[in-house]
Amino acid sequence: MSTRALRLGTRRSRLAMAQSGQVADAVRRVTGRPVELVEITTYGDVSREHLAQIGGTGVFVTALRDALLKGEVDFAVHSLKDLPTTQPEDLVLAAVPVREDPRDVIVARDALKFTDLPRGSRIGTGSPRRMAQLNAYARAHGLDIETVPIRGNVDTRIGYVKGGELDAVVLAAAGLSRMGRIDEVTDFLSIDTVLPAPGQGALAIECAADDADLIAALGALDDPFTRVAVAAERSLLAALEAGCSAPVGALADLLADGQIVKEMRLRAVVGTTDGTRTVQLSTTGPVPETHDGAMALGRELAAEMLAQGAAGLMGERAQ
Repeated sequence: MSTRALRLGTRRSRLAMAQSGQVADAVRRVTGRPVELVEITTYGDVSREHLAQIGGTGVFVTALRDALLKGEVDFAVHSLKDLPTTQPEDLVLAAVPVREDPRDVIVARDALKFTDLPRGSRIGTGSPRRMAQLNAYARAHGLDIETVPIRGNVDTRIGYVKGGELDAVVLAAAGLSRMGRIDEVTDFLSIDTVLPAPGQGALAIECAADDADLIAALGALDDPFTRVAVAAERSLLAALEAGCSAPVGALADLLADGQIVKEMRLRAVVGTTDGTRTVQLSTTGPVPETHDGAMALGRELAAEMLAQGAAGLMGERAQ
C-alpha cells in the first residue's frame, strides 16, 4: 500500500467527529499511514424536519456514499443504525468494530431516574421507537408522561432539559460515551424497558468494493461477534420492510457460559408510538457461523412478528 494519507469521510456533527477521530486513530495504528478527516454535510444534518417525516433511511449516509463512489474519500464511518439495510454493490462494509453500550439513557432534571419523574413529565426524543416503548412502559406501570418530538445535536437536546423546556431527554449511551459525556446520564434504561435501534452502539467502516488492499487493512478492526449480531438485527428490520426511523427495536446479544459464547438471543419489538399496542418476541439459538445464518435468524423472527400483526403497528412501511 502507498504511504499517502487516507481520507476518512465523516459527518460534521460533534458526535460524528468524535467517533470518526477514534476510528482514524485505530486505522493509523493498523496501517501505519496518516489519516485525514474530510467533513461532509448530509441532508439529515441540514434539514430541520423530524426524521420520521423525511424518511430517516439514508439521510445521514447518502452524501458520504456519494463521496466514496466519486473517489473523494477513501473510506467513511457511519453510525450503523443510520445505514439503510440494502448495501450498494460498489461499496463494502470493511469493518464493524466492537460495539459500544447499545442502551438508551435518560438525561433528566434534578438527576432523576426515569421511574422517578413526576406525573406529567415531558420527555424529548426524535425517535418513534423510543416513544412507542416509553409510552408502553408508562402505560403498563402507571406512569404519567408525555413524549415530545425533538431534533438537534446532543448539546441542543440536553439544553432543552437545562433550560427547563423538558423534564428529560432520551439519548444513546454510545454517543455520549464516545463524546466523553457519559457522566451527564441520570439513568440507563434497561434493555427490558427499551430495546435499542437495530445496530445501535455499533459503527460501520465502509469503502469501495474494489479496493482490496484497504479492505484487508480495515478488516483488522472488525469484530466478528458484533458483525453477526447487527446482521441479524438489520435483517429483521429489512424483513419488516421498515426504515431506520420506524418504531422497531432489536438487539442480538451473545449468551456465554463462562468464557465460551454458546448462543445468540435476538429480541425485537414493534409498537404504535402512543404505546397502546406492541408486538414483542425473541428467539435464541446457536451463534450463526455465517452472515447468511445471521440474516436467516432475523428474517425468521420478523416473519413471526408479521404473523402477529406487526405490519399494522408501523404506520407507513418503508418503500
